[in-house]
Amino acid sequence: MNNCIEVKDLVKEYKELRAVDHLSFEVKEGEVFGLLGPKGSGKSTTMNCLLSLLNYQSGDIRIFGQEMKPSAYDLKRRIGVVFQDVAVFEELSVYENIDYFCGLYVKDKQTRKQYVQDALDLVGLNDYKSFVPKKLSGGLLRRLNIACGIAHKPDLIFLDEPTVAVDPQSRNNILDGILTLNKQGATIVYTTHYMEEVEIICDRIMILDKGKIIAQGSKEELKNLVQMDEKVTVELKHPLPEEVLQEIKTWDFVHNVSLKEQILEVQFKQGNYHLSKLVIFLKEKNIPYYKIYSELPTLNDVFLELTGKELRD
Repeated sequence: MNNCIEVKDLVKEYKELRAVDHLSFEVKEGEVFGLLGPKGSGKSTTMNCLLSLLNYQSGDIRIFGQEMKPSAYDLKRRIGVVFQDVAVFEELSVYENIDYFCGLYVKDKQTRKQYVQDALDLVGLNDYKSFVPKKLSGGLLRRLNIACGIAHKPDLIFLDEPTVAVDPQSRNNILDGILTLNKQGATIVYTTHYMEEVEIICDRIMILDKGKIIAQGSKEELKNLVQMDEKVTVELKHPLPEEVLQEIKTWDFVHNVSLKEQILEVQFKQGNYHLSKLVIFLKEKNIPYYKIYSELPTLNDVFLELTGKELRD
């Protein structure tokens, strides 16, 4: 696949703060690329530099093989942007809003009419096209925001936290719409605080921290970076004695142990029969529990180990 985005040695500084520190990466045409990082990691700054909304100290940004700069209008017509903050006109209806934003790029009225209808179908707003934004729920308003950003059928779409604070139905609708856009050929750069969304839709992921790349690759490649092979969670009936907790920590096949209230979490290194070993040990120590279950490493585990933070912190 050809590169849709090429970034080389990008540096962005705010006085004494280096928000983006010699960043280099590529996004392939046709993929869904997840851009993740804790708060203050440089995600938004990077995205704004890619869109030429911010000046930067040094580096090279090329989109579809061309240099990206504020005056690159031909490139910008091929790009759709959906920011986290909803930006629509309150006095216009749903249909009129989509038509207006689409009209910034598509002048032919018949073509634009079809594009607007396609956007309404994609986000499921046909029943609300005569509504003004203040009459929409938060989830429907998010859908409208997305429709306005993608109605002109861009080849490259930036989506910044598109499912924040929406209902489950709208979230599913938005994720389905993103996958549909990707199947239709759009390359998508996606940021989110919901790791389960990354698991569902992203082909490759880049994790930033303090303006630097700390990991990138497919979901499987990132999961292979962590030392944990299995995570066992125990919902205890009573507080766990300290001496029992300390004994578990001494096991050489244990990567990490945490205890929050009466939830015991044991992360095991590679090996076999971890769950049965822990069950036998708890029985020997007369430690009762409500439930015990095993999980493979998740992207959230990867993120926590690499950054020391939860994605939603």
